[in-house]
Amino acid sequence: MSIRILIVCLGNICRSPTAEAVLAGRIAARGLSQSIEVDSAGTAAYHVGNPPDPRSQAAAANRRYDLSSLRARQLNVQDFENFDYILAADNQNLTDILALQQQAISEGVENRAIVNLFLEPLNETITQVPDPYYGGDNGFEEVLDLCEKASDLWLDKLT
Repeated sequence: MSIRILIVCLGNICRSPTAEAVLAGRIAARGLSQSIEVDSAGTAAYHVGNPPDPRSQAAAANRRYDLSSLRARQLNVQDFENFDYILAADNQNLTDILALQQQAISEGVENRAIVNLFLEPLNETITQVPDPYYGGDNGFEEVLDLCEKASDLWLDKLT
C-alpha cells in the first residue's frame, strides 16, 4: 500500500506542480516510487487543463525537473478519500482546503487525508511558499529551494 500525497496551491500552475515534480524526483532518487505517490491540484479552477507556467517549467528544467506533462486540475471532495496527505502552499489555500474537507465530511465522503502546510516540516519563520506568479524570475528559484528542503524533510518524516 502506498502513501498518496497531494500538494495544493491556488491555480496549480506554479507552486504545486513545482512541488509535485520536486517531491517526485526526491521520491525516485530514494527508490520510493513504489510506495509514495504524489500529485498536485489548485483550489481555484482558473487554469484547469493548462500546463504549468512557462517560467515555472524553465526554472524547474534548470534543476532537471520536468513539469511539461503536468496539467492543472481543481481540488475536489474525493481527494480527501484518495490521498493520505493534502499539503497547502500557503495559509489561504489551507483555509480553503479545510472548508472543502468539511464539505466532503458533510457529504459522507470518507476522509482519510491529513491536511497541513507543505512547509510545515521546515519549522522556520517561512511557513508559506510565496506565489511567484506576479514576481520576478528569482521567485521561481525561491519556490524551488523551498520545495527541495520541504520534500526532503517530508520524506525523512514518512520513511
